[in-house]
Amino acid sequence: MGPRQISGTSYSLNTGGGGARSLIFCCTVDFEEPLADRLIGTMPAKLLLREGPNRTRSLGMLLEVMAAEMAEESVGSATIMARLADAAISIIVRDWARDSDDHRRGWLAALRDRGLGPALLGIHTRPGENWSLARLARTAAMSRSTFAERFSHVLGVSPARYVLEFRMREAKRLLLDPSLTIPAIAARLGMLPKPLSAVPQADHRKPSWAT
Repeated sequence: MGPRQISGTSYSLNTGGGGARSLIFCCTVDFEEPLADRLIGTMPAKLLLREGPNRTRSLGMLLEVMAAEMAEESVGSATIMARLADAAISIIVRDWARDSDDHRRGWLAALRDRGLGPALLGIHTRPGENWSLARLARTAAMSRSTFAERFSHVLGVSPARYVLEFRMREAKRLLLDPSLTIPAIAARLGMLPKPLSAVPQADHRKPSWAT
């Protein structure tokens, strides 16, 4: 098979050798979740999975079912293959995350952390709530200073910055839904500006020195 261009890189496949028969699955994966950028950013350029005692057996079973669907080419096989591919990719990423060597810093390390993990879960599942430093620290069962220091050390950004960036990623995803207006998205993510009427009257007055 001649070379093919994939993302600017040339690949070639030589067939007809005398080795064991191999079945190759090729696919592309699009992530819609706002956390995908962080996940992909922590993954290596190439990921090699080998058989072993810690490997999930269901992955091999899924690949066998996919091979059977490809051979049959029955009605609905394409839909079934797409769902099986989703499951296979999820298992691959999960196993890689479980076996990753980086347990001290980074996004995965924060998710594994007994204190930071619950705080991140709250941000990810309820981004529109008021995630102040005090509330995040309570969720993590830490003092505010300890939480802020540990969060910044492990993730490389402040808690406030992380919340803002996550909300912006989620807003980008929600903007693809034509049924949602920008104010509705902002309200869902807790990003609405404070109404002018909510500002104390004294704040509207011109200071005496500004005459």
